[in-house]
Amino acid sequence: MRLLLDTHTLLWWLDGDRRLSRRARLAIGAADNPVFVSAASAWEIATKARLGKLPGALDVASDIAGCLASQGFSSLDITVLHAQRAGRLPGGHRDPFDRMLIAQAQIEDLSVVSNDGIFDDYAVDRVW
Repeated sequence: MRLLLDTHTLLWWLDGDRRLSRRARLAIGAADNPVFVSAASAWEIATKARLGKLPGALDVASDIAGCLASQGFSSLDITVLHAQRAGRLPGGHRDPFDRMLIAQAQIEDLSVVSNDGIFDDYAVDRVW
């Protein structure tokens, strides 16, 4: 299974946070599951850390690429096709970061690891 981590999932994984479900921990930790983190999550972490909304993530925000490398995770760049799909998604969900993850999951055939049920509304496979 190819996984795309939601932003909170990445942060909880890095912190060893108990809010991360057992199923999510097992999926992320499985050697045969490639794990991707979107550039949108890097943008979200850096933005929210700068605004003081993620005070516990300042170290992550200062070296997101290093954090991904240390875990063996791959970064997923945002393409024009991703941006076009995210902008055209139906529905009233307004979070641009979630919309990008939805678009990337759909186009790249990735399962999103998230506790957020909004992904279910967009026919995205969600692991939790």
